[in-house]
Amino acid sequence: MSKLHYEVQTEPVTPLSILSPDGEIVNPDLMPNLTDDQLKEVMYRMVFTRTWDERAVNLGRQGRLGFYAPVSGQEASMIGSEYALNKDDFVCPGYRDMPQIVWHGLPLYQAFLYSRGHQHGGQIPEGVHVLMPQIIIGAQILHATGVAMAFKKRNEKRVAITYTGDGGSSEGDFYEGMNFAGAFKLPVIYVVQNNGYAITTPYAKQTAALSVAHKAIAAGIKGVQVDGMDVLAVIKAVSDAAERGRNGEGATLIELLTYRFRPHSMADDTSKYRTKDEEGEWSEKDPITRFAKYLGSKGLWTDEDTARVKEEAKATVNEHIKKAEATEKMTVGGLIDSMFETTPKHLEGQKAEFE
Repeated sequence: MSKLHYEVQTEPVTPLSILSPDGEIVNPDLMPNLTDDQLKEVMYRMVFTRTWDERAVNLGRQGRLGFYAPVSGQEASMIGSEYALNKDDFVCPGYRDMPQIVWHGLPLYQAFLYSRGHQHGGQIPEGVHVLMPQIIIGAQILHATGVAMAFKKRNEKRVAITYTGDGGSSEGDFYEGMNFAGAFKLPVIYVVQNNGYAITTPYAKQTAALSVAHKAIAAGIKGVQVDGMDVLAVIKAVSDAAERGRNGEGATLIELLTYRFRPHSMADDTSKYRTKDEEGEWSEKDPITRFAKYLGSKGLWTDEDTARVKEEAKATVNEHIKKAEATEKMTVGGLIDSMFETTPKHLEGQKAEFE
């Protein structure tokens, strides 16, 4: 009788990387097929998003936004992953993933309305294939799985993508969604932006798994680990996963190793659980600086370009926050009406009480 090999892989994985921190191509065979204009567009979006994030943090401190989760440091994972999609693919985000749905088509002022708790922040325009950010940790995993099941039943060549952090990978919804996707071979991409902390809890204290990517093994789906500070590697990984999904090859779990330069939220104090040395090490891997070095070596980007985009982003953010603030104030009656095409009689009575 032959020996039974029942042990799963127990070796660490090597993260996919294309661009070194110095902006050098280290894996030319894996380079995504992008034109010079596309490379510049990716850089534009990353710089714009960093500037938008800086402004949003200040708006939050001024009381002009509600809940806001900073994104600086995670631009490569966010911008790269969305850029690799088609516009008819579906994005199911977590609460830190506002950049993905804005670049996928949601107007920026509606993102601000969402943060301010306004009902019209969730009034998604026709043809924009996104859900609003999910606050419940991990719940978006199930939503994306259901969307992908619909695509499969309709024989549509589309994929659903969803995002969570390393903390979300410890939730039951995470495992349930992947198990379902594995069993039915669904066109869904699960992206875990592993920024090292579930709010204040270090990744090492959440799980004994060698990586988040290893967790794909139990679900019977493909798992990959990627340098999430390398936008080219992110684009490559998500493009490959999307192609697999459209070709009927099933789901993919992508772990993006990244870092949030700012706190978890505006109520967080990183000095209580992170060291300056750690933050310094990650700042040297800044995704924007890395990509700028690469584009600069090709003569595609300059410091003047960065300055121009920053000014454009500031003006755009100011325009859209003013539009959000000028939106008609919410009322109880208006909120009830927005929930139904025809308001039920018992709610008409409740509306009358408030009016």
